[in-house]
Amino acid sequence: MSRSNQIDMTEGPIFGKLLKFSIPLIASSVLQLLFNAADVVVVGRFAGDNSLAAVGSTGSLINLLINLFMGLSVGTNVVVAHYFGAKKQDELRDTIHTAVLVSIYSGLILTVVGVLGAKPILTFMQAPEEVLNLAALYLRIYFGGITATMVYNFGSAILRAKGDTQRPLYILLGAGILNFVLNLIFVIPLKMDVAGVGLATVISQIIAAILVIILLIKEPDDFHLNLRKLRINRMIFTRIVKIGLPAGFQGIMFSFSNVIIQSSVNTFGATMIAGNSAAVNLESFIYTSMNGFSQGALTFCSQNMGAGKTDRIRKVVWISQGSIIVIGGVLGALFLVFGKQMLGIFSKSPDVISAGMSRLWIIFTTYFLCGMMDGMANSIRGIGHSLMPVISSLLGACIFRIIWLCTVFLIPQFHTPQTIFISYPISWILTFIANVIWYNKYMKKLKI
Repeated sequence: MSRSNQIDMTEGPIFGKLLKFSIPLIASSVLQLLFNAADVVVVGRFAGDNSLAAVGSTGSLINLLINLFMGLSVGTNVVVAHYFGAKKQDELRDTIHTAVLVSIYSGLILTVVGVLGAKPILTFMQAPEEVLNLAALYLRIYFGGITATMVYNFGSAILRAKGDTQRPLYILLGAGILNFVLNLIFVIPLKMDVAGVGLATVISQIIAAILVIILLIKEPDDFHLNLRKLRINRMIFTRIVKIGLPAGFQGIMFSFSNVIIQSSVNTFGATMIAGNSAAVNLESFIYTSMNGFSQGALTFCSQNMGAGKTDRIRKVVWISQGSIIVIGGVLGALFLVFGKQMLGIFSKSPDVISAGMSRLWIIFTTYFLCGMMDGMANSIRGIGHSLMPVISSLLGACIFRIIWLCTVFLIPQFHTPQTIFISYPISWILTFIANVIWYNKYMKKLKI
C-alpha cells in the first residue's frame, strides 16, 4: 500500500501528525463552506435581500435532513480507521464497498424527502411569504443533487481514516472555483436568481463526487474500490450504524434545535433573517477550523484503539482540546473585530449588518466552547462509544434550547434576538460538562 497519502497515528509525536491531518481537513471544510457562502454573497449582491434570506434561511433545514446520513459517514470513518489500525485487510475492503453503496442509497432517500417536503417544512418554520417560494425552489434543486454530496462525504471519510486529507482538499479547491464561476454566470447575465446558485452548487458537487470515486478506484491494495464489488456487508453495516446512527441523531438534535431557533428568528422579519444568515455563514468558517481538530481526535482515537494503543488516547484528547481552544479563541476575536466589514460582503444594507452583529457579539466571544463540546464527543466516539454523547446533546442542547425559547424568550422584556442567541453558549457548556463526565468514565474502564 502506498504510504505517501497516509498517516500512522499510532506511533511518534502526536501534535505534528495532528496538524498534518487537521490543516488540509480545515482547508477542505472551508472550501466546502465557500459553496454556500458564494451562493449567499452572489444572491445578496445581485438578487436582493429576499433572495439572500431565502438561501441563507435554508441552512438549518438542510442540516436537519442530511445529518442522520452524515452521521453514517462518521461511522464509516471510525470503522475504517479501526480496521486500518488493526491491519485487518479483508474487513477494511468490505467496509469501503459497503460505505460507498450506503452513500448512494442515502442520497436517493434524501432526494425524495427534500424535494417533496421543502415547501411544507418551510411553511412550518414560519418562513415569510416573500421568502417562502424562493427558499422552496432552492431546496428542491439542492436536494435534487444531494446524492453527489453524500458520495463525496463518504468517500472523503474513507480517505481521512488513513490520514489522507490532502487530496480531498485538491478536489474541493477545483469544485469550489467551478461553483463560484457558475454562480456568477447563472445569477448575473442569466438572471436565474436562487435557481442559479442552487444549480451551480449541484454541478460542482457532482464533479467532486466523481473525482473522489476515481481516487478510490485508483487506490492500491486495501483501499481500492471495485465498482463491481459494491455490496452491503451486514456485519460491517451494523458496526457503521452502531457508531454512525447515534452521531447522526446528535446532529439531527442540534439541527432541530437550530430549526426551532430559526423559526424564532423568522418572527423578526426578513432583515433579521438576512443578518442572521450572513452571521451564520461567518460562524461556519470558525466552526470548521475547530472541527478539523475534532475530526483529528476522532480518527486518532480510532486508529489507536484498533492498534490496541490506548495509552496514547488521553494525550490525543488533551492536545486536540488545547488546539481547539486556541484556534476558536483567536479566530473568534479576529472575526469580531472585522465583523461589520465581513457582513458587508453579504449585504450592503446597514440594517442587515446591524442585525448580523447582534448575533456575532454573543457567538464569537464564546465559540471555542462549541469546539470543545464537539471535540470531546468525537473523542468518545473514537474509542467506540457513540450513544452517550447523543444523550448529552439531547439534554444539554436540544431540550434546553426548546425550554429556553418556550420560557425565557416569551417573557416580554426578554423577547429579543439576543435572548435567542444567548441560548447557544449556555447549551455548549452544559453539553461539554456532560461529555467530560462520560469520557472520564470510559477512560477508567480502559484503565488509562
